[in-house]
Amino acid sequence: MIDKTTLDELSRRLADAVPTGLLGVRDELEKNFNAVLQGTLSRLNLVSREEFDVQRAVLERARTRLVELEARLSELEKRLPPA
Repeated sequence: MIDKTTLDELSRRLADAVPTGLLGVRDELEKNFNAVLQGTLSRLNLVSREEFDVQRAVLERARTRLVELEARLSELEKRLPPA
C-alpha cells in the first residue's frame, strides 16, 4: 500500500494547487485531502509491492513446473503403445 510519507506529499501537492484566494484554509484542505486519500485507498483491494513480487515468483515457478510436467507427459505418451 502507499506509505504515509507518500500520502502526505500528495496531500501537500494538492493543497499547493489551491487558488491563492483559499490560502487561508490551505492547512485544513491538506488534512481533508489526506483523509480522503487514506479512506479511498483503504477501500481498494491493494497489495504491497513485496507481496506482489512474492506472488509473481510463485507464479513463475508454477509456470516453469507446468512446462516441465507437460514435456514429461508428452514423452510418456509417446512411449505408450498405440491404442
